[in-house]
Amino acid sequence: MKQKRIFQSVFVVVMCIIILAGCGKTQENADITEKTEASISGKTDDPGDEKSVSNTGNREGESSVTENTTVGEIIENPYFEDFGRLLFPVDRTVTDDMTLADVSTDNVYVWYSNIKVEKTVEIVNDLLRRAKSGEQIFYPIYSDEEIAEDSSKADTGLFYFKGTPQEPFAIVNAGGGFMYVGAMHDSFPHALELSKKGYNAFALIYRPEEPYEDLAQAIRYIYEHAEDLEVDTKNYSLWGGSAGARMAAVLGNSDYAKSLGLRDIPQASAVIMQYTGYSEVSDKDAPTYACVGTRDGIANWRTMQNRLNRLEELGIPTEFHPYEGLSHGFGLGTGTVADGWLDDAVAFWEEQMQ
Repeated sequence: MKQKRIFQSVFVVVMCIIILAGCGKTQENADITEKTEASISGKTDDPGDEKSVSNTGNREGESSVTENTTVGEIIENPYFEDFGRLLFPVDRTVTDDMTLADVSTDNVYVWYSNIKVEKTVEIVNDLLRRAKSGEQIFYPIYSDEEIAEDSSKADTGLFYFKGTPQEPFAIVNAGGGFMYVGAMHDSFPHALELSKKGYNAFALIYRPEEPYEDLAQAIRYIYEHAEDLEVDTKNYSLWGGSAGARMAAVLGNSDYAKSLGLRDIPQASAVIMQYTGYSEVSDKDAPTYACVGTRDGIANWRTMQNRLNRLEELGIPTEFHPYEGLSHGFGLGTGTVADGWLDDAVAFWEEQMQ
């Protein structure tokens, strides 16, 4: 009996050793697996490890892009698929090793002022967040067949800053002197702010040599895909700065729009223009809001004021704001005397809705 108890005790001890050894091996394997997965994804638990927060982001919900993130990292981010390059002007020299701080200057966005790197960072993070959540953030406006016939059409498309489903939409056109498209400063910020207000906003990337054709195609595309895009096709507005403002004015004119193939699409309910010297006037023009700086050496504020006065004489609703001391291309005007102008423009747009 005593021998039997000794044998049982020894057996229990041996089994405990085996079990503990197995648990240790299991934990070791788990640690190895965790470290392997971390090395693949770029994540570690060491807060001092450089890979703990990747510039292009791996942790759901974190702000993964900073002013030190490079253009190359953004373009290569899988969430931006094959359209990441269109976030930056394809007709300007923007290299992969440039950071967002490097590109947020008038060296890239010539003719512009008041460029804010923090807004650039916010925009890219917002688009990244939307893409991670499953939103489609980019829509080509031409088919694969059309692009095959004309490769320049590959450099076009709509970045979608979605607001409230079934609310009206706006198309925002950046300027760039019909030489390049300055979207990161002159249309993305506007579209982002409009989406915050619940409106569905599209920033158009167009060909500088075919701006009106591309804007007409963008309007047509949104109308044809309105159900999938979840937008209200009534009361849309056209926005633009500098060259983009000319585009908005031209396509806001019902006769011009029809000549570009938009016969079955209603006229824009409002055109919102910034800093352009466009001076043509017609009784077919849309209600127009305009703003410009009084020290704009490219678009004289009196030229813009004169055009709106002539529209007013034709019975077309207008609103005009000259901002003292501002130069060309002030964008949202954050931190300047123009700060808040977008709110005024939205109110003007809403007054034209039917």
